[in-house]
Amino acid sequence: MKIGILGVGHIGKTLSRKLSAAGHDVKVANSRGPDTIDATVLATGARAVPASEAVKDVDVVILSVPLNRVPEIAPLLAGVPAETVVIDTSNYIPGRDSQIAAIEAGQVESLWVAEQLGQSIVKAWNAIGSGSFALKGTPPGIRGRIAIPVAADDDSERAVAIALVEDTGFDGFDAGPLAQSWRQQPGAPVYCTDLTRDEMPAALARAEAARLPKRRDLSGAAIAERVGVGTNPDSEYHVRLSRALFM
Repeated sequence: MKIGILGVGHIGKTLSRKLSAAGHDVKVANSRGPDTIDATVLATGARAVPASEAVKDVDVVILSVPLNRVPEIAPLLAGVPAETVVIDTSNYIPGRDSQIAAIEAGQVESLWVAEQLGQSIVKAWNAIGSGSFALKGTPPGIRGRIAIPVAADDDSERAVAIALVEDTGFDGFDAGPLAQSWRQQPGAPVYCTDLTRDEMPAALARAEAARLPKRRDLSGAAIAERVGVGTNPDSEYHVRLSRALFM
């Protein structure tokens, strides 16, 4: 597949390496220009391009940017053909993104993103920590393989994203429509807890919307105290903390 990735932060850079290594034609872009993209992001064959080029002539566009920047990049996607699958990996983190009134009032994050872009999206790769995503992928069929929930309103778009999740070393799990994607938002039992496919259904069902923000903020405060603001913890600590707070 031809894939364009906007954003090369913790998740975006791993997507670039894994999807290129899986044989996909990958273009990556950030907000500062292709010359600023580290060579490690391109180590398995991805190409650094301007953001406007990353969304042209591709089958899939993956957004891996802070959620509050989605309105800024919406114009880039205005001319993307309807058949192009748009996958969003972002999460709402108020301390990083500043408060978004609609989400604070209860709007599902993915529905807010779709509204800003004016098109359908898929939600994937948002519910795994960057350390686990980089280090814990395995071939299909391996016992204990971690699952990643994938939500979308369009069945064919969801299927594309699930296949790509599999290519990155994880079981893609059908998590239903976007309206239910709050079940994989920060604070939910499936968020950064490294569950298997068999464990995923019960964990999704246990999510309680009203409790997610407080749990999310408790986790953020604990991580900031341990490793500092803006720094991701190692995968083992992150999973232990998430399981203690969210499950």
